[in-house]
Amino acid sequence: MSRINTNIPSLTAQHDLARAQKDLTSSLRRLSSGLRINSAADDPAGLIISELLRSEMVSIGRAISNTTRATNIIATTEGALNEVNSLLVDIRDKVVEAASTGALSTEEIDANQLQIDSAVRSIARVANSASFGGRALLNGNLDYVYSGIDGSNVAAATVYAAQFAGNSNVPVVVNIVSTASAAQIGFSAQGLTASQNITIEVVGNKGSEVLSFVGSTAVSAIVFAINSISDVTGVSAALSAAGVSGMVLSSTSVGSDQFVAVNALTGTFGTTAARDAGADAVATINGSSADSRGNTINVNTVNLQARIDLDAGAAAGASTFSVTGGGALFQIGSKVDVNGQFNIGIQSINPARLGRDGVGFLNQIVTGGTYSLANDGAATASEIVDEAILAVSTLRGRLGALQRNTFETNINSLNVALETVTAAQSDIRDTDFAKETANMTRAEILVSAGTSVLQTANTIPQNVLALLGR
Repeated sequence: MSRINTNIPSLTAQHDLARAQKDLTSSLRRLSSGLRINSAADDPAGLIISELLRSEMVSIGRAISNTTRATNIIATTEGALNEVNSLLVDIRDKVVEAASTGALSTEEIDANQLQIDSAVRSIARVANSASFGGRALLNGNLDYVYSGIDGSNVAAATVYAAQFAGNSNVPVVVNIVSTASAAQIGFSAQGLTASQNITIEVVGNKGSEVLSFVGSTAVSAIVFAINSISDVTGVSAALSAAGVSGMVLSSTSVGSDQFVAVNALTGTFGTTAARDAGADAVATINGSSADSRGNTINVNTVNLQARIDLDAGAAAGASTFSVTGGGALFQIGSKVDVNGQFNIGIQSINPARLGRDGVGFLNQIVTGGTYSLANDGAATASEIVDEAILAVSTLRGRLGALQRNTFETNINSLNVALETVTAAQSDIRDTDFAKETANMTRAEILVSAGTSVLQTANTIPQNVLALLGR
């Protein structure tokens, strides 16, 4: 008689039960942790992609935090500059008022000077105290550092933004083709004849004025008359060079927005040209064409944003200097590279720095200064304050553009990227609760059924043996 294998049903039931229990354990682990991948064995390829995405999520989150902090720094700086702007406007008001010396007493002018002194001290205080997280913002701490500037060609340089890209310095090569020139026309006569009465209109970029001369007026007298109204017209006059008769009329400033025109309303005025315009400087910076206005040239490229004031006597050719450090570096991208960074210079607003070479600086309009009201310096003080207002407003505008067009848009794009990457990582790693709940229910049923089948299978051999034993 063949031997009956009574273990087959039992082994099959045990195998099915073990597999069901394993599936149930896996489902419970996924449901309790909320993760589909709890170890590399669950899905090796999925784990690799998931970890890469999780790393990217952390980097994007940090970039958002960095950009938010940078926005707060810029907003703090701009708020301090707003107060400085208000102080400068008050100073200008007092300077213009004090210029009316015929209407104000000496005591009133002195009172205005005291207010100007107080406002200038307040500007210095803001420059030294404005800070964020312990870092000074407006004392020049975040300005760029330069070296090698040739003062005979470059009068002043202001770098607004520079990308070092891992280099120790940023070279700036200014190739000067020509400096700016003034508008100029010539008057060829020695003077007016006895019968030559004339009336001329002198016109410049500031305005126009009408002058009348009778016969036999000397050229020197005409020069004096034109120079006496140069503040109104923007036109000055000078005798021609030795050995040359006549005179030369020139604009008081240089650049393409300057012009000189002389119109003879009555009589004849022997000019070589009725009208002439000035010309802006022509130059390149690091190979890029510079935008010029007078002797001020500007460049705005990805790697360099700068303003350079050329010396009036600058020689044609290359003049080189370097940006050796400084600036405020903001890491606003998820990757540490040039594309994820922005570097900007924040200039000092100390009164000794607000103004312009050739005009003066804000610290020179206080009591004891060269252009104080007591020294009859209202006219120059007004120009200095105008330059200071322009400098502070320009800095505010640049910071505002950076905050709005770079930082805020960067946060928006990073939030979208974070949402997308998070969704992708979740699809790979997180548990599908509906699916796992169904799997767990199925596994529970199989475990219950397998247990029942195994109990039944274990009773079969006993029943067979009982039958054979009878």
